[in-house]
Amino acid sequence: MIPLGYGKFVRADRVYALVPLEGAERGDGRRTLVHVEGIDKPLVASRSETAIAEDLADALGLQTPRGRRTGLAGQEALF
Repeated sequence: MIPLGYGKFVRADRVYALVPLEGAERGDGRRTLVHVEGIDKPLVASRSETAIAEDLADALGLQTPRGRRTGLAGQEALF
């Protein structure tokens, strides 16, 4: 389970996109849109996309000891 802030949690294996909010869209408790499998509308998170992404990587076992993300088996790196 990954915390989104303000008591909202999602399963790490169901998150498929994180969209940072900018400008007028961003405000009190609105920092990131989190797209979750099985939920039609994205959830609004009060945490940054970077913080959520780090928690996702940890939960899915994608962190190396230096904190760099590794790829999933069978997938080539994009960058």
